[in-house]
Amino acid sequence: MANSDSKGTGRLVHLRVKRQDGPDLPETKRWEEFKVPYLPQMNVISALQQVQKEPRTVDGKDVAPVVWESSCLEEVCGACTMVINGRVRQACSALVDQIAPNGEVIQVEPMTKFPLVRDLIVDRERMFQDMKKVKAWIDIDGTHELGPGPRESPEAQQERYPLSRCMTCGCCVEACPQYNDSTQFVGPFALNLVRLFNMHPSGALHKNARLETVMGEGGVQDCGKAQNCVEVCPKEIPLVDSIAQVSRDATKRLLFGWLLK
Repeated sequence: MANSDSKGTGRLVHLRVKRQDGPDLPETKRWEEFKVPYLPQMNVISALQQVQKEPRTVDGKDVAPVVWESSCLEEVCGACTMVINGRVRQACSALVDQIAPNGEVIQVEPMTKFPLVRDLIVDRERMFQDMKKVKAWIDIDGTHELGPGPRESPEAQQERYPLSRCMTCGCCVEACPQYNDSTQFVGPFALNLVRLFNMHPSGALHKNARLETVMGEGGVQDCGKAQNCVEVCPKEIPLVDSIAQVSRDATKRLLFGWLLK
């Protein structure tokens, strides 16, 4: 049966939040529980917003508001990634009616693969550095008018579009057993971006340079083929297909690259 508030006027949402006051304050690591009024179409972000309005735990203790990161609230920016009930996902699309239809406790934790900033906020800088490492952009000379871009068939555009939906949310690397502090693995998202930009007519001009960045340590050979990434990707990007394609291209480059020099 769903929880009710003390006055019996309606349903309550029960949150259990893992908190820590700062990256250098491990002694402040703790769990805190909150109950907030249920709202129609409520998601985890809106539940946290209710906590922010009145940050009082279930045992009546006034505490500092829970800190998290979010922006678009429509699964586009990728900022609100959290571990919710043991599964990494976007908090904005985690609907209370789906994850706790009968008033179950909703457990919320920060991602574990990145340095903690505070409470539910982590520093995803490693992901952006890995994007630089694999040259996830298209080089153009912006000093003069280049004219229209290269023409592409609708089929090519349709193939590349799903790959472009990556929002650097971190879900894939949180679920990846090969992505951790002891490895330099760039992760599924970065390998997908290598495939994406190598498929672009202009991006293909630097295809070999991108492949060479993922042929060494931390590259595609570090993938353990767990396929967890494709299970948790909120944008349903075919990450396993991208990793396989980049692996094939890297192998060809390794075996026959000398012919191209």
